[in-house]
Amino acid sequence: MALNLRIDPLGPERSTLYLEGRLDAMSFGDFDKEADKVLEQMADGSTLVLDLSALDYISSAGLRSIAKARKTMRARDGHTLLVNPQVQVRKVFDIVKAVPVKEIFENVRELDDYLDRIQRRVLDGGDEVE
Repeated sequence: MALNLRIDPLGPERSTLYLEGRLDAMSFGDFDKEADKVLEQMADGSTLVLDLSALDYISSAGLRSIAKARKTMRARDGHTLLVNPQVQVRKVFDIVKAVPVKEIFENVRELDDYLDRIQRRVLDGGDEVE
């Protein structure tokens, strides 16, 4: 499944991006392009909300895209809020926050393979990390 992105509302003080599908190596470019358009229209001190309720999968490329949007918002004294992540996506955010990726994984492919295994395990009812 590809990434579908909906923006509602688009405003200078607060905008919400609804992500549906997969934010991965195949779709992060589309996300970056659309997010950049939104960010250009937002005022200093504003809030970007990323609704992840329909995001089924995120890879390291997707994590980088979200980090890029957050960095842009911080540079403008703004905020980025992530809401409604599905359990497998939330697990990825929890893992990456707790463990410095550069110290564990040798390359992006290895990281993506690991994230894929974790998300599949969570979907299959397990919650254990290797």
